[in-house]
Amino acid sequence: MAEGETESPGPKKCGPYISSVTSQSVNLMIRGVVLFFIGVFLALVLNLLQIQRNVTLFPPDVIASIFSSAWWVPPCCGTASAVIGLLYPCIDRHLGEPHKFKREWSSVMRCVAVFVGINHASAKVDFDNNIQLSLTLAALSIGLWWTFDRSRSGFGLGVGIAFLATVVTQLLVYNGVYQYTSPDFLYVRSWLPCIFFAGGITMGNIGRQLAMYECKVIAEKSHQE
Repeated sequence: MAEGETESPGPKKCGPYISSVTSQSVNLMIRGVVLFFIGVFLALVLNLLQIQRNVTLFPPDVIASIFSSAWWVPPCCGTASAVIGLLYPCIDRHLGEPHKFKREWSSVMRCVAVFVGINHASAKVDFDNNIQLSLTLAALSIGLWWTFDRSRSGFGLGVGIAFLATVVTQLLVYNGVYQYTSPDFLYVRSWLPCIFFAGGITMGNIGRQLAMYECKVIAEKSHQE
């Protein structure tokens, strides 16, 4: 090749949608937005299941809609989903224990389906008492973690999320923001921590899967340099 001539670079191999962006801050923002909308969508779907069972009752001044939910619920769930989905891969990196168990989208979709199924069971299946319902949902939630996660960090974060979300829910109910029909544990339903735990594991798996694309982009960029 003659001196002064430069070899034209070949076309870069770009992966999924996020791989075209090389800035980590932009990648973080994109993942946060995706997780936010996933959380909003799941909140609307799962709230419909609870409304059908007459589990939640919002104040009468809330405008009835096809979603049967107060306007602030989906954005709050979306924000929580974004935080959880970004927190899981961050904790994995800080602990030096990258999560490699069943890292593919088909597994993530099955995890979402099981999570929706657990919520459906809480709304549709008739149990003799709340203790039986709570124990059943607890077993299903732990089974979801064992099937799709199996990491100590995932379990610990799931327990922490369940505790914090239950406390926040209890404060909202205590202050009359909304209420549960037939509450059996400090103004709320006793099986709520199981739902929050399963939700944390589910959003954590989605966040981890999205974070894989950023790692691939960084690796490809380092290899090209």
